[in-house]
Order: sequence, then structure tokens, then C-alpha cells
Amino acid sequence: MRAAPVAQTTALHQLYRQYHPWLDAWLQRRMGNREGAADLAQDTFMKVLLSNQAAQIAEPRAFLATVARRLLCNHYRRQDLERAYLASLEALPDEAVPSEEVRMLALETLLELDRRLAELPGRARQVFVMAQLEGQRHNAIATQLGVSLASVKRDFAKAAYACYFAA
Repeated sequence: MRAAPVAQTTALHQLYRQYHPWLDAWLQRRMGNREGAADLAQDTFMKVLLSNQAAQIAEPRAFLATVARRLLCNHYRRQDLERAYLASLEALPDEAVPSEEVRMLALETLLELDRRLAELPGRARQVFVMAQLEGQRHNAIATQLGVSLASVKRDFAKAAYACYFAA
């Protein structure tokens, strides 16, 4: 990683010093959790640091709130996915419950798949879910969505390709 120019470093330092308390309080109000808010505030400033755009931010509060809101949405989506996974494990008989190591690896894979699917266009994600989770055939999906079979196959391939490299 290349060192940030002095102007970027100075701008980031000033941005952090001036807006970190505000961002931390803003996140605490939304999360109701001091530690989680502190973590997300740090993640927000890490995003700014990695973007090397601190010196170009015209509206700091709006910019930081937008970045933090996206991180917060990702945080809640990960929590929901983790809860659903753990609930599915509780339904298994004791002898079928995987080890803690396998559960953590599976959860990491699920989170990565979720992240990759979230980056896809809406229809590609919908086609993939309909085919893989609901077990629908491509021609039924095409009819239901009102698109061609070729479009469904293309969308499915796009989603499958994205997911393949997550595992």
C-alpha cells in the first residue's frame, strides 16, 4: 500500500478529530450499542482512509453518514443471516450438528455469498434465488418474470459465476 500524500493525511486527521464524536453518537442512536457504534465509526473512517478522498469531501457529515449507513445495513444483514443460520442448526439432530470450526467456515462462506449476491443486479439475484433456493426451473422463472429464457440463463450464469469464486 502506498503512503497517502501529506494533504490527504492532514485532511483525514482533521476530519477524524472534528467528526468522529458526531459520527459515533449518530451511530449509537441508531444501534443502541456503544461498542458496535464505535466499531462502525472506525470502519467508516477506514473506508475514507482507503479511498484517499478525505481532502475532497465537501459535505463531511453527509458523506460520513452515507458511508456509515451502508456499513450499518451490511452489519444488520450479516446479523440476520447469522441468526437464520444458527436457527437452522438448532433444527438439526445432535449427531448432525457440525463442529464449531465447520460452523464458522460455513458462516463466513454464507456471508461472502450474501455480499456477492448483493452486488449483482436485482434480476440476476432474483433468478439465482428462485432457481437455487426455491427449486424453480429456468423456463418457469422466465414466465414468472416475463423475460426470455436466454435472459434467465444469462442472469443465472452471472450469479453462479459470482458465487463460484466466493467458495
